[in-house]
Amino acid sequence: MALASLKILHASLFVLLSLRTVHSAHTIPIVDLGYAKYQGALDVALNITSFLGIRYAAAPTGNLRWRAPSLPSAVSGVQLVDTSPPPCYQDTLGAAPTNRDDSQSEDCLFLSVYSPAINSTKLLPTIVWIHGGGYVLGSAGDYNGAELVQESNNEVVVVVIQYRLGLFGFLAGEQVQDGGVLNAGLLDQDFALRWVNKNIRKFGGDPEKVTIWGESAGAGSVIQHVVAHGGKTEPQLFRAAITSSTFLPSQYVYNDRIPQTQFNDVAAEAGCIPAEPDALECLRGIDVAALQEINLNVINFVPVIDKSFITQSPTELLAQGSVNGDILLSMTNTNEGVIFVNQSVEYDVAQYVGQLFPLFGAQESAAVASIYESLGSPLDQVNAIILRYNMQPANWTAAIFVCPTYRLLDAFPNASYKGEYAVPPALHGDDVFYYFPSFVLSGSMLQFNNTIFRTAFDQGFLSFAAHLDPNAKLLPTITPAWPKWSESAPQEMVFNRTEGGAPWISTAPTSEAFLERCEFWKSVRSLTAQ
Repeated sequence: MALASLKILHASLFVLLSLRTVHSAHTIPIVDLGYAKYQGALDVALNITSFLGIRYAAAPTGNLRWRAPSLPSAVSGVQLVDTSPPPCYQDTLGAAPTNRDDSQSEDCLFLSVYSPAINSTKLLPTIVWIHGGGYVLGSAGDYNGAELVQESNNEVVVVVIQYRLGLFGFLAGEQVQDGGVLNAGLLDQDFALRWVNKNIRKFGGDPEKVTIWGESAGAGSVIQHVVAHGGKTEPQLFRAAITSSTFLPSQYVYNDRIPQTQFNDVAAEAGCIPAEPDALECLRGIDVAALQEINLNVINFVPVIDKSFITQSPTELLAQGSVNGDILLSMTNTNEGVIFVNQSVEYDVAQYVGQLFPLFGAQESAAVASIYESLGSPLDQVNAIILRYNMQPANWTAAIFVCPTYRLLDAFPNASYKGEYAVPPALHGDDVFYYFPSFVLSGSMLQFNNTIFRTAFDQGFLSFAAHLDPNAKLLPTITPAWPKWSESAPQEMVFNRTEGGAPWISTAPTSEAFLERCEFWKSVRSLTAQ
C-alpha cells in the first residue's frame, strides 16, 4: 500500500514538473522599453507573439492637442497588452448617431507588434503597416499583423501603427502653424518609425531592414515619408517602401485659402473666434466630444505642405528625385475610383473636374473634358480613364489614385517594381483581403478565393519586404519573373483570373495611352496641388 502511494506521489510530481517545464517553454518574455515593460500574448500553434497596443507617444490631449508627439511618461509594473488599443477619433462611414463606436479615444497613439522571433538571436526584416481610410478612418485593430507573419513563413516582424485622424491629425491654417504643429498625423507616423528604429530589436526585428507599407491613405502616407525633409530624413528610418492603391489628394500649402477656410469653419463651429490670436488655444479647451461632432462626415482633412516635414508638393519632390529609401514596389487596382463616383448622376465633365481641383480654370477643365471625350458618355468619361488588361473601365480619378504611383516609380530608377491587381471588379481596397484575410470592410469581400492565386499575390509583397526582390520567393509560387520598372520600356505584373476561374498572372506592358494621360496630369500638377 505504501509502495502504491509512493508511486502515485512520484507520478504526481512528474506531471507537475512536466507541466512546469511546458509552461516555462512558452513563457512570454517581458520587453523592457525603459519607460514601460510590456507582455503580450503567445500563439503557441503559430509561434507568433502579439503585443497589442504598445504606447509609443504621450496622449495628445489637453495642451498636447495639435502638438508634435512626445515621449510617453514612465509607468511602473508590467503592462499586459493582449487586446487591440482604442481607435483614434474618426469618421463613421455614415453610421447613425445611435450606432457610433464609443470606444474611440483622443488618447490613441499606440502600435502593435507581431513577432515570430521574440527569443531569437537572428533579427528579422520588419514591415511597418500604415492603415488607410482617407486620413479620417482606420485603426491598428482592423489589421491582424500575425497574418502577414504567417504569409511570410515567419520570416518578418510586423508593426501596425495608429495615428491621429481627421481634424485631430490634419487641421491646418496659419493659427495651427503659429501655436501648434501641422500634419500632426504624419508626425505621429514619423514618431512611430523612430520608435521602431530604436526598439524593434527587442522584439526580434532588424531596424536596418525596415519596409514601410500602406494602402490608400496609408500608401499616400508612405509617399509623404519618401519625400519627407526633401528626401533627407535622418536617421534613415526605412530601406524599402510598398504602396498599395495610393491616395494622393490635393495638398495645399498650410495657409492657402482652402486649408485656412477649413480652420476658420472648425473654429467658428466650435464657438471660437477664428481671427483671434488664441483661436487654437480656444480649440484646445473645447471638449473632445464637441470636436468629434465637427469631425464627423468631413473627409477633406488631409496633409498639407508645412514647409518643414513636407517642404514642397510630393510630386514636385518626386520629380526632383528627392526621396528617402532605396527601393520600391507599387500596386494599383484596375478600377480604383469607381466606388468614389455616384453612378446615378448625370455629369458635366468640365464642371466635375473644376470641383475636384478648385485651382483649375476654364481652360484646364475644358482640356480634361477634351482628353476624355472619346471614352463614351459623360459618366463613362468620369468612370473610365482607359480600358486595361481585363477590359474593365478604370476610373478617371486615376489623377488621384493611379498616376501619382507612376511619378513615384520614376523617382526610383532601376529600383522599383509595379504590379496591377485586376481580378474583377478590382475596386479600391479589394486587394487588402488577400494579405489581411480577417479585414472587414462594409460591402467588400475576397473576390477570388484561390489558394494558388493568394499565395502568388501575397509573396510578391512579403518576398520584397524580406529580400528587396519579389523574385526571391519565401514560398514557391506561379508568378513568373517580375521585371523592374523602366520608364523607357514600362512593364508590370498583372494579377488576374481567367473566365474559367483559374489564376492568370503575367507581365504586360503599361498602356502608352494611359501614360500619356498621366503626362497631362503631371503637366498640371501645380494646379492639382499634388
